[in-house]
Amino acid sequence: MSKSKTPTSMISAPRILALAPIAMLAGCVSFGSEPPPSLLTLTAVSSAPSGSAASATAGDTIRLAPFEAPQRLNVTRVPVQVSDSEIAYLKDAVWVEKPARLLRRLIAETLRTNTGRVVFDGDDAGASAEQFLRGTVRDFGYDARSRSVLVRFDAVRSNGQGGVETRRFEARVSDVSAEVGEVGPSLNVAANDLAEQIAKWMSEA
Repeated sequence: MSKSKTPTSMISAPRILALAPIAMLAGCVSFGSEPPPSLLTLTAVSSAPSGSAASATAGDTIRLAPFEAPQRLNVTRVPVQVSDSEIAYLKDAVWVEKPARLLRRLIAETLRTNTGRVVFDGDDAGASAEQFLRGTVRDFGYDARSRSVLVRFDAVRSNGQGGVETRRFEARVSDVSAEVGEVGPSLNVAANDLAEQIAKWMSEA
């Protein structure tokens, strides 16, 4: 039976592990590319039921612009932070799409369900929306030093009247082994936690 993981949005100082345990990760990470046995994706915990519909004025609509990401996350692999200056990739862990796109879809679905607003997850469809959400995915991977997964997102919320507000969101799942069977589901838990935080923030606007 797998151990349950509990996400937390608090930043905790990573515990520096001894070199020997870090060396044991050699069989779990890879600097090359190999065909994965399966692909990872994100699944929304909160999802609108099939056949549901909504209508709203422009003031009650939200458009999500494409999310940005640093080059280390602009790939379909799962990065492993081995040290402050070294990054590897988790063996056999490959996303179906780049993380920024997957996270954007997840947040859009969570916004639809939690806010009751019309949400446009596209570049053109929501041109008349009054609220806009964009941002940068700062972290989306595994930290070998603290044995945890971390999702961090710098959000920018704006309206059609020139108002802009920024906020950093993050979610972490601790006590995760460097195995695709644990890292993938844990990242999904953390991403859903982060999406719930953002949905609450957007509801306050």
